[in-house]
Parts: sequence; C-alpha cells; structure tokens
Amino acid sequence: MVQNCSQEIVQRTELFAWQVEQLRFSGDFYIYNPLQYAWNMHEAYIRKYLAHPVNTLMLGMNPGPFGMAQNGIPFGEVGAVREFLKLDEPIKKPAIEHPSRPVLGLSVQRSEVSGKRLWALMAEHYENADAFSQEIAITNYCPLAFMEQTKHAKNITPDKLPKGERMALEAICDRYLLDLILLLKPTYLIGVGTYALKKLQQVVSGDDRYILGSIIHPSPANPQANRNWQEKTQQQLVALGVWKNA
Repeated sequence: MVQNCSQEIVQRTELFAWQVEQLRFSGDFYIYNPLQYAWNMHEAYIRKYLAHPVNTLMLGMNPGPFGMAQNGIPFGEVGAVREFLKLDEPIKKPAIEHPSRPVLGLSVQRSEVSGKRLWALMAEHYENADAFSQEIAITNYCPLAFMEQTKHAKNITPDKLPKGERMALEAICDRYLLDLILLLKPTYLIGVGTYALKKLQQVVSGDDRYILGSIIHPSPANPQANRNWQEKTQQQLVALGVWKNA
C-alpha cells in the first residue's frame, strides 16, 4: 500500500504558516500569507496532490499576485485550479489588502501567466490531475507575497529582502522544504527557475540520493519564457529523466 503522508504534511504546513507569521519585516510593503487566509484551499491541495511519495518535486519561489496569493495553490492560475485541479474552497481575506491587489479567490479576473503555462504543460502531459499527482508534486519555497505600497504593487521577491530578514525567512523555509522532501521521497528535485534550484541545492547539499535540475521559469518577465516555453521545458524534463518522452 502506498504511504499516505498528507496528514503529516498538513500538520507541518500549519506550523510553517505560523512560523513565517511571527517574522517581522522593515520594508514599506504589504505582506500576504495565503497559508492563513486561503488555508482551506491549500489544505485541500495538500490532501489531494501532496498525499503520497512522488518521483519528482517541483519548487517555485513565492506566491504570484494573481495565483497563489489569490487562492492558496502554488502557481494557482484560476482556470487551472478550477478545471485541472478541480478545487473549490472558500477563501478569506488578508488582514490588510493592497488597494490594487484585492484577494478575490476564484473570482479573480486576471490570469497568472506563470501558473497558466506550468499547469497547461502538466495537463497536456498527463491524462488528468490524479495521474499527474502520482508522479509530481508542486510547491513554493516561500509562502509569503511581498508587494510595494505603490499603485502598481510591484512584486518583491524574497531574495531582495534585507539580508538579516531574508536569512531569518530562509531558515524557516529551508527546514520546511527539507521536511517536505523527506516526506514525499522524490528522486528528482526540479527548481522552477534558478533561485528555486539554488534553494534545493543548499537544502540537500552533499546528499547524492537526489537528481537536481531546473526548468525555465515561465514568467513573462523572463525573456526565455516567451517563445516556445512549453516545448523547451518538455525537452528539459526529458533530458533530466523526469519524463520518458515529451
């Protein structure tokens, strides 16, 4: 019988959510913690899609403003959450919202391009989300979204935080990531982008049980992603050995 580790991951993630909530940041920005206000959705995602050991763990950086920040799902483009993952749970509100970034849950009208690209790739390769979940788990390194207080609410990635604050956050995220790896027992650790790969390399440094690699980050801000991203990423996953064919 395949081991079900979802309850352990749920409990560990509850602790993770509490730990990052205790941190304090000096920057002039809004901070969203979807592991709190979107917990119902994230827990449903864990119980359905992080329920047992997998061959591959894919790691993103942190929530996008129109993806996980809206619904608690890593790379949570609204169409993919509804149609591929088939999840629909109530979403609350963060304590303080940026006027330009209200949390609308599955009612959000804007698409998260990174998530749309990544989940479309999974939907094309696998017959359905259940088949996907037998092989791959997708999560984010940092659960917090940081947004400048300006009208445009520019996204601030964790690597741009002041050193001391970044190190305190990364210490918590590193421990959670390592625990997730130990529970999911993947062979392949794939960073979605170079930052995520670097975090994976640091967390399992010196442990030769794992095969590490990365795929091109699907963000439209990444010039490499805006032309044939899906084809190039399929080729990367085949070359790494994650997929046998494209």
